[in-house]
Amino acid sequence: MIDVTAYLRRIGVRIDGPPSAESLRLLHRAHLERVPYECLEIWLGRPTTVDPVESAARIIGGRGGYCFHLNGAFSLLLEALGYEVTRHLGGPQHRVADPAGADGGHLSLTVSGLPSEDNPGGGWMVDQGLGDGFHEPLPLVEGVYRQGPFAYGLRPSPAEPGGWRFDHDPRGTFLGLDFRAEPAEMAEFAAMHEFLSTSPESGFVRVATVQRRDAGGVDILRGLVLTRLGDHEHAMTAETERDYFEILADVFGLPLDDVTPTERAKLWGRLWTAHERWGAPR
Repeated sequence: MIDVTAYLRRIGVRIDGPPSAESLRLLHRAHLERVPYECLEIWLGRPTTVDPVESAARIIGGRGGYCFHLNGAFSLLLEALGYEVTRHLGGPQHRVADPAGADGGHLSLTVSGLPSEDNPGGGWMVDQGLGDGFHEPLPLVEGVYRQGPFAYGLRPSPAEPGGWRFDHDPRGTFLGLDFRAEPAEMAEFAAMHEFLSTSPESGFVRVATVQRRDAGGVDILRGLVLTRLGDHEHAMTAETERDYFEILADVFGLPLDDVTPTERAKLWGRLWTAHERWGAPR
């Protein structure tokens, strides 16, 4: 269903041998570092679907996506390589006042059958679609896990019986995430994807967001404001169209070769208008 060779070339990985916890870590890290979390198709006026095959083709072509795209495509890649992958209904909690629970606002993934010394049960939480989330897979074992400058918690979900709760580092862009234990089909995310990609109330529609996680931290571009969190921290604003597209290419590996000069100019105009209206996006 997907071109596995081209996908592995896109993320700069060569895999030999059967599935293993170490290879899963390698794939997870490489994908996060090479394929950015981004919603620019919305701002370019290009409709997308939750079809994982479509998402994988777009990623192979040099683009990214958000959770439905990234985790959908990554699950296909893992399945093609022989991993036991399950998709789950998830839901992020952005503020304390927001209800916890899996409302379908996130596609979560788990991989099973890969026991290791620190994870004899062999179950792992994997996720390419959190933007500033964890760098390596988390064992499905309750505990606190430090990766680079960040610390994450994993525990049984109080909102989803049998499911799991991921607690983000205090510096994260959201508080946490709950996901259900039961398997989910991609069709179950279609309505939420329609809302997130078209509704004026959607954060993706209000703010053009691009993020990329690496071992030392995360780069976050919201509107025209670029922020680095982690090993070192700073912020800057793209003042010109050239600055913005150079940031996309140099920091996020998004040269946007599939975007015409006319589309670039329209995108910049929309970004600058939103920046002037709202200032630095919150």
